[in-house]
Amino acid sequence: MSEKVSFGDRVVAAGFAAGWKLVPLLPQRPTAAAFRFLADRVWSRRGKSVRRLESNLARVTGLEVGSPQLRELTRAGMRSYFRYFHEIFRLPAMDRGELVRRTHVIGAEHIHSTVAAGRGVVLALPHMGNWDQAGAWLVGVGHPFTTVAERLRPESLFRRYVAFREGLGMEVLPLTGGDGHNFGTLATRVRKGGVVCLPAERDLTKSGVEVSFFGATTKYPAGPPLLAVQTGAALLPATVYFVGDDWGIHIHPELPVPAEGTRQEKVAAVAQGLADVFEKGISEHPEDWHMLQRLWLDDLEPR
Repeated sequence: MSEKVSFGDRVVAAGFAAGWKLVPLLPQRPTAAAFRFLADRVWSRRGKSVRRLESNLARVTGLEVGSPQLRELTRAGMRSYFRYFHEIFRLPAMDRGELVRRTHVIGAEHIHSTVAAGRGVVLALPHMGNWDQAGAWLVGVGHPFTTVAERLRPESLFRRYVAFREGLGMEVLPLTGGDGHNFGTLATRVRKGGVVCLPAERDLTKSGVEVSFFGATTKYPAGPPLLAVQTGAALLPATVYFVGDDWGIHIHPELPVPAEGTRQEKVAAVAQGLADVFEKGISEHPEDWHMLQRLWLDDLEPR
């Protein structure tokens, strides 16, 4: 059965194809300014995604919805989000040495020492900053890794995204529509001392683990904490943000797995530890948290 693709999906796919083809050929400053202009236009129209980002940032900061301070933070958030897209179009053409030099990393030793000891690493990240650039840095310092990608529509866009990430040195598994053995593949990678990187603060499978996050309940994906519990890999939370024209990555210390309890209890405890670390990182860089979707359970529409 052929895929049904809407006109909007086709436009988005064409825009991404043009971006990867044309943006690297143009001067960086004018294209960056153009993306900031687009971000401001989208922000000023206060569409559904912008209002959701504002609502999410209100939970994070305690600012009142509609207040001038929150509106300005939301504009900064949209600029950060559009900067991400501008940068992914330029990443394939960037000099890898320059990319590594301009990445300011706290806690890199947590990865290096763990891998050197022969243990696998699960890096868990929220949707912050430029996570693809962070992945390119990780490959650039000698740690190729495996990740899982949400299946985008249309299929042509998903394939382009996979090709883009594979071009940066990542192994990419589809979240859905693959062989159905993603967890087994990831477990194999870390048991062999490899590195896995996974988005970890929004559950896309509807089978996540409930955690308290900024004072309300949401669900985190079970995968990252379950990998740590079942394989003994080190689960390292990482937060990613922008530093001027450069990039920042904070790799936090390993989250401990409780010695006692059922597997479910251990996974829940590790997931909550992850949420606690992400709270701190997002609070420090709220403008770089790109959460334009519903996240907390009490924000979900009744079913």
